[in-house]
Amino acid sequence: MARYSIEEYVRWEDIDAAGIINYQAYLRFFALAEAELLRSAGLNYRYLFESLGIWLPRVHLECDFHHAARLDDLLEVSVYVGHFGNKSMRLNFEVRRKGEEELIATANFILAAVKQDTFETVRVPDTLRERLAPYADIDPNINQ
Repeated sequence: MARYSIEEYVRWEDIDAAGIINYQAYLRFFALAEAELLRSAGLNYRYLFESLGIWLPRVHLECDFHHAARLDDLLEVSVYVGHFGNKSMRLNFEVRRKGEEELIATANFILAAVKQDTFETVRVPDTLRERLAPYADIDPNINQ
């Protein structure tokens, strides 16, 4: 199983008055990692919207903060698929300083597959499952 990773600096607009990354800034990092993961699998948003006719709204997210990141830290944000459900999937994220093993933050997002016109949930398209399979770390003992 491969994880897809991006690198991004903690920027001035990401920090708070204490000089550490503001929790809201992590959403930007996670969104970048997600978009680039999809792009690397040939699933950019335009393809999802125009060819598959779906949206993938986030219906749940969790984040744990383990250590503070500071201005100009170069962070490595890794993302992988932790679960494919029938109508949703879970993306897992890990954040570290570039070159270090210590976790800065971990998160997971649940994305639902929905029709664009009605927002009715639909089965996660097989194309999406197949193209993201190399980035999946799924326990075979869990009912998928």
